[in-house]
Amino acid sequence: MWRSSTTQGQVQTGRISTWHPAILAIPILKRVMGRLAYHLSALGRRYFTLLVKACLFLFLLSFLWLQIRIASFKSPELDSSSQAKDDFFFAKMNLSAINPNGSRSLPSSLPQLRHLVQEANSRQRVLNEELFPPLAPDDTVIVVQVHKRVHYLYALIESLRQAQNIENTLLIFSHDLYNSDINALVETIDFCKVGRTKQLYIWEDPNDCPRDINKIEAAKLGCNNAAHPDLYGHYREASFTQTKHHWWWKGSQHVLFHQVNRVMDGLEVTHNHTGPVIFLEEDHYVSPDFLPFLAAMMDLRASHCPECAIMCLGSYTKTINYPEFSHRQLSVGQVEKTKWQSSKHNMGMVFDRHLWTAIRSCASSFCTFDDYNWDWSLQHVSSACLPRPLVTLAPLAPRVFHIGECGIHHKGKDCSSSAIIQRVFQTLEAAESHLFPSTLTLRQSFPRHFRLPKGNGGWGDIRDHQLCLRHLVSTPS
Repeated sequence: MWRSSTTQGQVQTGRISTWHPAILAIPILKRVMGRLAYHLSALGRRYFTLLVKACLFLFLLSFLWLQIRIASFKSPELDSSSQAKDDFFFAKMNLSAINPNGSRSLPSSLPQLRHLVQEANSRQRVLNEELFPPLAPDDTVIVVQVHKRVHYLYALIESLRQAQNIENTLLIFSHDLYNSDINALVETIDFCKVGRTKQLYIWEDPNDCPRDINKIEAAKLGCNNAAHPDLYGHYREASFTQTKHHWWWKGSQHVLFHQVNRVMDGLEVTHNHTGPVIFLEEDHYVSPDFLPFLAAMMDLRASHCPECAIMCLGSYTKTINYPEFSHRQLSVGQVEKTKWQSSKHNMGMVFDRHLWTAIRSCASSFCTFDDYNWDWSLQHVSSACLPRPLVTLAPLAPRVFHIGECGIHHKGKDCSSSAIIQRVFQTLEAAESHLFPSTLTLRQSFPRHFRLPKGNGGWGDIRDHQLCLRHLVSTPS
């Protein structure tokens, strides 16, 4: 019995040992799967939360980007319209048709070039003189300083073409480079009287000192201007001095005259002129109302600011939103009275013979100030020589725009004139209903402290000083 029960027990024990691991594995597997499901669920919830946050972040980022795009750009219809106008604008500038001879019209030698320049200046030819009335003493004269950027100049000419009252002006182009395309382009102007004067600038010497050597090395080298570096120890670069020379003087027969003095005193057509003279450059662009606006500014000056000897029509502000002025309770006809500052008020400058006489009396201060910039040199004259610093009138919403991205002071990545012109088109299209204000209002804004300018150098060579001063001695009455 005992054996039998033992044997039975052994059999039962054997059955238990055969199935027991599987039976035991079931609850273990359940627990493992439960824990795995728990962790996977927790992990899923975590990733799901991260995914929701990422989607929300991308949505907010896209929404912000869209708002910026909407604020920065106008409607597609306006953009496409402006682009079409821009393409049409430059499509009209067919240089091969304007100047069919191309570079073949260039003089073949330096003596021939000098002869052509002297002959042109001595003739003092005025284009379209028979089409428009003679220049009245108080009419506006516009002087454009031209170098070689024909696309910019074309844009400026087209903006002048659509300006109101342009037929009553005399437009004078001041050239410092003989460029057949530019010469031919100027000849096509038919909307006003046109005068031209050319400056022959050839003033480089192979024995001049390299810019960056020091004074001791220059003395050992024996170069021409070893004794006259600028205030930063650099020697003269002709391409930089040219701009100041060009503003100050013009080329004429046998002698060199001031650019400004050439207009004020050296041209027969302006000999009795006492009205305003606007100074522009080839990379400027004017609004349709810039001449009526100037006339209103002159009336405002006569009644409220007789001490404002100089006026300014331009601004370097990148974007101008004319409609925004009304939201800010400002008038698009608001004009600011302030101290003249060269960095702010050198574009679209306007002054008359009276101020030029005062500036001319400070020729030594202008010609010896060690700065190759004409506007900084004029700032020095204003601060150090004139009886009182210059006070200016300038519109808050400019009437002259700067469209030149690449030049002597600007080396932008995008030198495309088309893109810049398109932005100006868009600005003026949006401002169409805000141009030609019926009245102007005056506000005063004087900086508390104004530091005297320190020269930027580039004008330490005594030969530049002498050449600059020599024009006054040689200027005919």
